[in-house]
Amino acid sequence: MNHSIHSADKATHLKIVVVALVAGIAVAALGISARTNADYSQTAHVVKAGKPVVVTSSDISKVQ
Repeated sequence: MNHSIHSADKATHLKIVVVALVAGIAVAALGISARTNADYSQTAHVVKAGKPVVVTSSDISKVQ
C-alpha cells in the first residue's frame, strides 16, 4: 500500500476527490436541512422614545 499522495496513481487521486466531494455535499445538505424549521417572517418591532436620561460617571449632581 502506498501512503504518499505524491507517488499515488490517478485512480487514488480520483478516489480522494470523489470522497471529498461526497463529504462536502453531505455537510452542505446537513446545513441546509438544519435551517428548514426556521421562521423567516420578519416583523418590525417599534421602539418608542421615552423621557430623556442623562448618564454620567460621577455621583455629583449638576445644578443649572
